[in-house]
Amino acid sequence: MRVARSVGGVVLAAVLVAGCSGGSGDSRAQDKNGIPQPGHKAKPLAELKVPSAYDPAKGWDATLNWVPGVVRTIPVTAAPRSGVIAMMHAASNGYTVEARAADTGEVRWISGPWNPPTPIKGAEGDAESGQAGEIPDVMAVEQDGHEYVLAYAHGMRGKDSLHEGAEVVRLAVYAADASGASVKPLREIDVPVSADPGEVRVGLTGGRILVAWGDYDAFPGSAAAVDVATGKVDAYEKPNGMLSQCATTVACASSRVMAATADGPLVGMGTGGFGIPGRWFSDAVRPSGIEAKTGIVGSWNGDVYGVAGGHILAGWSTGGTFGAPNAPLWSVHDVRTGQLQASMTCAHQVPGSNKARDYPVITSPDRRYLAAGPVVFDLKLGKGICLEGDGDRKTIALASIRDDGTAYGAVQDKSAADGAEAVVAELNLTTSTGDPKVLGVGVDVPYLTSVNGSGLFLDRDDDMSVRVSLRRER
Repeated sequence: MRVARSVGGVVLAAVLVAGCSGGSGDSRAQDKNGIPQPGHKAKPLAELKVPSAYDPAKGWDATLNWVPGVVRTIPVTAAPRSGVIAMMHAASNGYTVEARAADTGEVRWISGPWNPPTPIKGAEGDAESGQAGEIPDVMAVEQDGHEYVLAYAHGMRGKDSLHEGAEVVRLAVYAADASGASVKPLREIDVPVSADPGEVRVGLTGGRILVAWGDYDAFPGSAAAVDVATGKVDAYEKPNGMLSQCATTVACASSRVMAATADGPLVGMGTGGFGIPGRWFSDAVRPSGIEAKTGIVGSWNGDVYGVAGGHILAGWSTGGTFGAPNAPLWSVHDVRTGQLQASMTCAHQVPGSNKARDYPVITSPDRRYLAAGPVVFDLKLGKGICLEGDGDRKTIALASIRDDGTAYGAVQDKSAADGAEAVVAELNLTTSTGDPKVLGVGVDVPYLTSVNGSGLFLDRDDDMSVRVSLRRER
């Protein structure tokens, strides 16, 4: 699970603070199939201050005591169709993936030891300077109607005293609905890369796994699409020129592959414009009233902000004067066809095509609602809600959304002292304004709002181990 959901100090800030690393032994009792199960003397549930939609007294907790103090990823994921929470444990003989029922905490399956490639130099990070460590991670993947749990890591394959080895990202693919102990991966896939620690991105936003690498930008310069069902790897190391429109565009450089689909890569050109080569281009799907080109050199209008759940969130210039642009128009499109699904004007600034994003793109579990910070859409109704501040009203950045339209986020207070705990707000996205209500500070916000009837919460225990908590919905 890539850690990109901390909004205004809410949700995962506690997970990222300094902690300690170590092994993860397992002395639990085992069932008749050899699967470790909780002992009879279960620890009391951790005390969480959860929103009213969740019952703080019903659920289960697990801990990961090997995760270093400063990291970019937390090795926990949810496979909703299979109803499991998968997490990675470390031991002296390798890493294991454990999958538990989201509702009860019962262990469904646990993998045999997995040995990732040897970490590259500098992967350990530096907690004192705040340099994040690079660790193995897990991710749930749904492709062509099948659900998988993916373990992955960046490192050197086959390097020893006699061999230079090869730098790769290794993917181990497990069936999410597996059962038993010592489960083996269905296949392992190595993707050749060349990257410093922290420069690798692995994601699933368009229907296929995208491994990207080569720099720290929002969308690195090199990428490869991976079909987890077959193991096929399609490399896109030179995205410039993949879109035919690039040939007639001034200063067409810094193109990036932003998502991988069954129909090909979603490519964003560095100066604006995006699409899937040979399928569609953004000019054909731009919202009504938007100019085709913009700027002094006439670059294509439209930039991809991000992709989630098969939906593209894009921003468009609406004109204005130099130094005083009009509020941009935001839109949502189907990633495979480009079809426009919703749009609205919102004064939240659209970053350049490869600049850092302030907020991740998130969706509700049923994908009806989509948001990036204060930019929010109801895709069923085709309407948007802008939560950007207006000088009096403060900006609210969303962190997670339930299927019923209840959302949780952080109030962005520019006057607050550095390190101050953010105020958490609850919103109702079925209303035209979101109808925000303050929950206060110190409220635990779910990272995922519903997995088989439970919300997933992440934090650090007193001993700085990562705590994985599931709390039942009321």
